[in-house]
Amino acid sequence: MTIKEEARLLKADAPYLANSTHEERNQALDNMAKKLREHKAAIFAANEKDLARARENELPPALIKRLIFDETKFTETLAGLTSLQNMPDPLGKELLRRQLDDGLILIQESCPIGVLGVIFEARPDALIQITALCIKSGNAVILKGGSEAAESNRIIFHLLYQAALDAALPEHCMALAETHSEIKELLSCHEEVDLLVPRGSNAFVQYIMENTRIPVLGHADGICHIYVDCSADLEQSIGIIVDAKTQYPAACNAVETVLVHEDLAETLLPLLSLALKESGVRIRGTEAVQEYIDCELANEADFSTEYSDLILTLALIRDCNQAIKHINHYGSHHTDAILAEDQTTINSFLHLVDSASVYVNCSTRFADGYRYGFGAELGISTGKLHVRGPAGLEALLTYKYKLSGQGHTVADYAEGRKQFHFEDLNL
Repeated sequence: MTIKEEARLLKADAPYLANSTHEERNQALDNMAKKLREHKAAIFAANEKDLARARENELPPALIKRLIFDETKFTETLAGLTSLQNMPDPLGKELLRRQLDDGLILIQESCPIGVLGVIFEARPDALIQITALCIKSGNAVILKGGSEAAESNRIIFHLLYQAALDAALPEHCMALAETHSEIKELLSCHEEVDLLVPRGSNAFVQYIMENTRIPVLGHADGICHIYVDCSADLEQSIGIIVDAKTQYPAACNAVETVLVHEDLAETLLPLLSLALKESGVRIRGTEAVQEYIDCELANEADFSTEYSDLILTLALIRDCNQAIKHINHYGSHHTDAILAEDQTTINSFLHLVDSASVYVNCSTRFADGYRYGFGAELGISTGKLHVRGPAGLEALLTYKYKLSGQGHTVADYAEGRKQFHFEDLNL
């Protein structure tokens, strides 16, 4: 069956999935957790095959790290499923109840988007998170993971799909695309797919946007910054920067550039350099930075690079205003942080940095749907329509209007026999 044929079947079943009960969708999530636990050994064996092939093909270390699905990631994934189950039903929520006239009541109600196409990186845990979010929010989904995770994705998908069927969800609630050629076919499904979510490199996301008529939600680069102000706590700052760079350097919310107030050059740079190098981080600094520490020379391109590795760009900055301008120019509007104690400076940074997430005195690695209490995330959006930042359940919803009358006709209002009397009612 082609992807287009699969998409048509999902489109036809999407209203029935949207009309499923919260109990049924939660039962599907519970079934998924049980299936994963029961078949953990088989999943890990499949993942080992993917890893062996990746190493044999000498794939980049950052990609191999994403590909690993070990006990730690398995436990985190199950915790995400439990968190999603514990969240209230996002569907059928009244967002507005308004009386337009006597007996004419308008209700705005939350509902799923419909059919999603999600193209994501070689991360087996991402397949589970994405599927769970879609099922919880009542959205049908076509999944296309990185080919490097083919073995892992295949076994996980079949377990999740069976779990959904066991919960009495519609037969065509999810589908798996396995070949690269199917991406092009998916992009042509503008009548069947309501939203595309690509996760990957800037070039890949741009390709998706330029070759489809389907609305696209996503982020291109994860070029995240930390600015260390002259008012910052130095010891705390070093700990935050090391965490933001080394805790998971392949993540899109890992810091790539650190901007340091020039007044801290002599005190902070040597300590920071030592801490970073002890953690295996290569530093690329400007000529001004090289006056204080031994590091590689940074060039202009480094400020626009998402390393996804243990590499960091360092620069000295005159003040917070220059830091803000630098971030808004070179950044990807993903996640940027200020380390400072001066509240006026902090407020300026929070208001003027144009990013989806802006932090004070904490690691950029907190930019994550699970850590925001969303249960999981579909991805992170650096756009502003219709969602921004980590895309959790709310990002997978739209709404519909329901109007109930008692024989009301527009002619009565158009010809002046009746007038509207708008009144917002309690939800």
